[in-house]
Amino acid sequence: MNQYLESKSRYEILDGLRGVAALVVVFYHLVECYPPEFTGKIFAHGYLAVDFFFALSGFVIGYAYDDRWGKMSLKAFFKRRIARLHPMVIFGVLVGVCFFYYTGGTELFNQVDGAAWWMVLIQALLLMLMIPLPASMDIRGWGELTSINGPIWTLMFEYVANIFYALVLRHLPKLGLGILVAFSALLTADLTLHLNLFGLLVSDWNSYSVIGGFVFDAEHVYIGYVRLLYPFLMGLMLCRLGWKIRLQHGFLVTSLLVLCMLGVPTLGGGVKVVDGVYQLACILFLFPLILAMGAGSSVCGKKSNRICKFLGDISYPLYITHYPLIYMHTSWAQRYPDAPLGTHILTGIGTLLVALFIAWSALKLYDEPVREWLKNHWLKKK
Repeated sequence: MNQYLESKSRYEILDGLRGVAALVVVFYHLVECYPPEFTGKIFAHGYLAVDFFFALSGFVIGYAYDDRWGKMSLKAFFKRRIARLHPMVIFGVLVGVCFFYYTGGTELFNQVDGAAWWMVLIQALLLMLMIPLPASMDIRGWGELTSINGPIWTLMFEYVANIFYALVLRHLPKLGLGILVAFSALLTADLTLHLNLFGLLVSDWNSYSVIGGFVFDAEHVYIGYVRLLYPFLMGLMLCRLGWKIRLQHGFLVTSLLVLCMLGVPTLGGGVKVVDGVYQLACILFLFPLILAMGAGSSVCGKKSNRICKFLGDISYPLYITHYPLIYMHTSWAQRYPDAPLGTHILTGIGTLLVALFIAWSALKLYDEPVREWLKNHWLKKK
């Protein structure tokens, strides 16, 4: 039997917001190349875009699949998700391999120059298979579980969320899902307020924050799952409840909310708990508000529709391919810290433009053709 189901109509504003958040991530990572006293003032909360992506994912997964399980098997679901996500995972790894050795020559990435080529290729293969790497296999010097291309760690958690949804969450009634949402909210408070309920939060540099998840140890694995759970579960719950807020100029309003939320400087000075409370409020309350507004409002005019479509289309390729360029920009900034401010600004703009070019080229020349081929030869296969 052919179980292929055509895609549903999309929430254009939510697609557009995904693109806005992806652009903020790139800008935040560019700012991160510089000293903390600078990064704490400009888009200091850009890392919350990752948690927002998980919220968008929960809402969209619920909308796309909740009412299809009578017509779709587990196998068909997993095939659709692999076809949607994995081509760009592979491409992102390949981009990381191509740029890897260009990022050496600095104390920050002190293991790049000595990394054997065969180890780079082995790690590339493991990452294509979504196998996390322990710190002992680090070949860059940051201890990341995805040394070749940092953001791939979030795709590992995205896959976990999809598996959890297909095996467990789709069966849960609203009450059961609500209990999980409440429990995951408590876990989010554990991170942001540094309650340390389970004794796993041992680092000081990221205390009172959700920053983490990109190292393969007990603390970061815990942080990664906490960052995933509440946003994803809340997005799914919001979809099932059908809570929507309709307003005029919905895309403009929600985009400004996202930009303001991620652009707020670090709060509290030396009192970290103040910033932790802000992050908690964003995740628990502002995320669902933005989702409800985005889902309940409509795009006005062809121009706005084209903007949302462009941002939605480019969001995933941009997110998954930009970080190898960030490694390069970081290395350059480390080597030339005394270069004129204009030089740093121009180089940053150049890095952003190249990232956009790579993402758009990957989308049109690789991702869309590959997914179309997979749809016709794999998903529709009888």
